[in-house]
Amino acid sequence: MTSAPERVDGSDGAPDRRTGTGTPRVPIRRVRPADAARMRALRLEMLADAPLAFLETIADAAARPHAEYAARVAYTSRGTETAQFVADPGGRFVGHAGGTVAPREAGLTVIYAVYVTPAWRGSGLLGELIDEVAAWSRACGRPELLLEVVVGNDRAYRAYQRLGFTDTGVRVPHPTIPALTELQMRRKA
Repeated sequence: MTSAPERVDGSDGAPDRRTGTGTPRVPIRRVRPADAARMRALRLEMLADAPLAFLETIADAAARPHAEYAARVAYTSRGTETAQFVADPGGRFVGHAGGTVAPREAGLTVIYAVYVTPAWRGSGLLGELIDEVAAWSRACGRPELLLEVVVGNDRAYRAYQRLGFTDTGVRVPHPTIPALTELQMRRKA
């Protein structure tokens, strides 16, 4: 993974929690085809930081050719079936959330691959990423959101509760780690 370019102000772009001066806003946007290399870097960071939260290993993601990342980013950069949104302060991405159509439930977007880099956690960025997915979902005619959280990931569970998600009571097996269970949470888009 390459390091982020140095910022003109000498900071790393993360919110300054010491001063209490507020959190700088980070542009959040849909991915663009040119974002493949930065998406790969963020994906590897996501998997290294939270390996249980995502559906592949860091080894598999690192071995995937750039062309596959480029194709995925190009596909999710347009249309109404699936979309990825990134927090882009310049340099490397600091957050991501995706949404995709639910195959068996019209009107529902499934949120996936939600991640905020550690320096930006607690800054409100999570809510802004989810809001972007929600706006896209509504524009696509899907008024409800669903996401899954590993049972025991209390920090994520509480964060999603603060964003208006409620536990549906549905539990499903983790798709890649049989010993884990995920819980489903929903809210209006």
